[in-house]
Amino acid sequence: MAALQIESPAPSIIVESWLRGEPLTSFQPGKVYIVEFWATWCGPCVDGMPHLMQLQEKYRDSGVEIVGVAASEDAATADEARNKLDAWLTEKFSNLNYRIAFDSTGEMNKLWMEPSFSVGIPSSFVVDRDGHIAFIGQPMELDEALPRVLNGSWRTSDQVKAADAERIARNEPRAREQALIKAIYDKLQPAMKAEDWKTARSAIEEGIALLPDKLGFRRSQVNLLLHKMRDMQAGLPVMRQFVRDAINRNSEDWMVAALDELFYPNFDHSHFPPAERLTMGKQLSEHILALNPPESDQCKLLPYPVTALYYHESGNKDRAIELIELALKSQGGPELSRDEDKQYAISHLLQFLAYFKGEKVCYGGLCVAPNDGRFDSWIFPRG
Repeated sequence: MAALQIESPAPSIIVESWLRGEPLTSFQPGKVYIVEFWATWCGPCVDGMPHLMQLQEKYRDSGVEIVGVAASEDAATADEARNKLDAWLTEKFSNLNYRIAFDSTGEMNKLWMEPSFSVGIPSSFVVDRDGHIAFIGQPMELDEALPRVLNGSWRTSDQVKAADAERIARNEPRAREQALIKAIYDKLQPAMKAEDWKTARSAIEEGIALLPDKLGFRRSQVNLLLHKMRDMQAGLPVMRQFVRDAINRNSEDWMVAALDELFYPNFDHSHFPPAERLTMGKQLSEHILALNPPESDQCKLLPYPVTALYYHESGNKDRAIELIELALKSQGGPELSRDEDKQYAISHLLQFLAYFKGEKVCYGGLCVAPNDGRFDSWIFPRG
């Protein structure tokens, strides 16, 4: 398939339904269309919607029409995604002044996002008056591009064409990698759901052969062998190699992932050789804390809870508690922030702390009761 770029004929609009505005069956000659790929879970997409509304209002008389394409909504079924999206639009943008299309089939991504090597959302496409692509990029760039598209000077610019060629060269490797990953997960996820471990293992091994440095595939392989298939003969050598590679890479992400597979309480580790598991945990934890010293003013939240799990299980409960309390301290004072992500981080840390202490713990206005270590405890307001 040829790359979708400036001067390419615009692809078709093939969607499941239109949630706002009249259906658009084809691009009308003489009009300019902005096709915006977005999702409700994408913060920059949502933050940019008022700007798109302003552009629609400003350029309506110039023949500009904006089409929002929700092609990446998260839900168990298409109907659930569409209903959630409809309710979200009603609540958040009841005065929306441009079209919104919904597609969960992947067709719009195949027609627009994939051939243009667009690697994330929000992504904007401008279709010129003659039905050809005039712009591909970030919506924040539309303020500069749109007036020049309307006066006909944008597509003829050598600088613009060079910038689009550079965009393709920059994004193509990542886009091709994303396509490979998607193809593997399209095989893996149904197999996992059906507990068809043979097919799942084959898909993961295919993914690792294609992308050996992809952490997600390596971790999925460990998880499948050790926790789903409980095949220690095959899984233990893979786990050992995963730990070695994580340490050799000096990668905190890899080491945290390995520790998580070894110590997260939601997994049953009873079949794992205890001494070797603790030895691996000691190696990983020491390397993580060397990378991210607790005494540093720049200490980060990510590694401490899972590192604390190792110390707790090795019998050093005081060290485990100390690490969680340091992580809590890194979140600021005990007065809870209004930021939802910070509240979630604090509540997550409190689950660990209550588990380690075996008693209810509170931080600011949030309290957590101890549970069985499955980290699904009831979080409730103090009072």
